[in-house]
Amino acid sequence: MLGDVLRLLACPVCRGPLSPLPTAVRCERGHSFDVARQGYVNFLTGSPGTADTPAMVAARDDFLGAGHFRPIAEQIAAHCAGAEVIGDAGAGTGHYLAAALGPQAVGLAMDISKHAIRRAARAHPRIGAVVADVWRPLPVRDGVLDVLLNVFAPRNAAEFARVLRPEGRLLVVTPAPGHLSLLVERLGLLTVDSDKERRLTAALGGHFAQVGREEVTFELSLDRSGVAAVTGMGPSAWHLDQETFTERAAALPERVTVGVAVLITSWKRAT
Repeated sequence: MLGDVLRLLACPVCRGPLSPLPTAVRCERGHSFDVARQGYVNFLTGSPGTADTPAMVAARDDFLGAGHFRPIAEQIAAHCAGAEVIGDAGAGTGHYLAAALGPQAVGLAMDISKHAIRRAARAHPRIGAVVADVWRPLPVRDGVLDVLLNVFAPRNAAEFARVLRPEGRLLVVTPAPGHLSLLVERLGLLTVDSDKERRLTAALGGHFAQVGREEVTFELSLDRSGVAAVTGMGPSAWHLDQETFTERAAALPERVTVGVAVLITSWKRAT
C-alpha cells in the first residue's frame, strides 16, 4: 500500500525524496521514519495538534460503514472519475478516499490521528496512509496530485495548492446550515455557522478559484445507536458532556428522521 504512493511523498524535515527500507522510509540525508505494522508512516515532527480519539474514530467507522452518508461518498466519487492520483487531507478512516478511487487510481490518506490512519491504511488496497498535520507543510512533493479531497476537515490553502498539479482540483465538503438540525436542537450539538461559505471562500481565495458548487441533501432514519455514532464522531464530541448527552438522547424516540445538508465545492489553482 505504501509503495504505491512513496513516489508522491517528501521528507517532512528536508523535503527530499524518500526510499523504502525493510521497516522504514528514509531520505538521502538520513532522516528515517518507521513503517508501522499496520502499513502507515508517522511523519509528525514536533508537538502534534489535536487529533481524533480512538472513540471518535470508532464511532465514525461504525456510522460511515453502515452507509448512512453514502450519497455524499457517491458524489465525491463522481467528481473524481478519471483521476489517477487522489489525496485526502484529513482523511479520517479513509472512507471517502476509498470510495473515490477508480480502477487504476491510487490514494494518499493524510490525517493527524494515528488511530484514524490505522484504519485508512486498510480501507483500500491502493491507499497509502501517513500521519501528518494539515496545518503544517504536507509530506508531499510539489504538483503530484490530480485531486485533493478535504471532507469535514481543516484547510491549508497554500499547501493544498502546492501539492496539486496545475490542472488539478481541490474538492471541499462542508456542512451546510440545517445539517443534522434536529440533533443540534435536541442534543445541544455545535451549530453550522451561517457565514461558513463566505469564510471558506475567503480562506481559499488567495490560492484557488471556485469552479463548482452543489448541495447534497437527504434524510436519514437513525436508531439510538446511530444517533450516538453520528454525535460521537464529530466536533461536538469534544464539547458535549457525556452525562448530558445520555440524558438528552434518552428523551428522543427510538428512531428519528434527521436531515443531512452538505456543500460540495470544487476549486482550481489560481493563476
